[in-house]
Amino acid sequence: MSEQRPDNSILVKRLLLTVAGMFAFGFALVPLYDVFCEVTGFNGRTSNEAAVYQQVEVDESRTVTVQFLTRNAKGIPWKFEPSIKQVKIHPGEVKVVNFLAGNPTSSNMIAQAIPSVAPAEASLYLNKVECFCFNQQPLAAGAETEMPMQFYLDPDIPDHITTFTLSYTLYDMTANTSAEAIAQLLKTE
Repeated sequence: MSEQRPDNSILVKRLLLTVAGMFAFGFALVPLYDVFCEVTGFNGRTSNEAAVYQQVEVDESRTVTVQFLTRNAKGIPWKFEPSIKQVKIHPGEVKVVNFLAGNPTSSNMIAQAIPSVAPAEASLYLNKVECFCFNQQPLAAGAETEMPMQFYLDPDIPDHITTFTLSYTLYDMTANTSAEAIAQLLKTE
């Protein structure tokens, strides 16, 4: 007498569809998270487009301290630091802070700075009029440069935000750029 085994083909098909669905969802998470962060300001991401400054009334009754941090991603040997560690600013007031960069290598390089704000809520009220982070930054071998960041805080910034940190991480983009493009960028500098 032979024992009959149940047909598990339907269960196997459902499990394979579940695995495929989970795999697809994993790929969709990154763009969904980016959209979520852009809409809500979550994770301290700032806009990568220049804000247009329109004359607003400066709220001189309040002062917000903005702290600046810089770091280099793994593999980029540049010197990268803010010219000042922090600045006090009235909401609505425009400030310019310079960041210093130096390429100590014997090769021309291209870098890109990615900003982040903590606490994340403050990123909704930070408006960068001009920023080196909007574009890739070419730097010749052994050269140094000052990179400006002009910004203002929206006067609607909540009262409980009295201090926040704007940090930049510098990434090496040289491998993603052709030698001709690097030469061209250095000519326009």
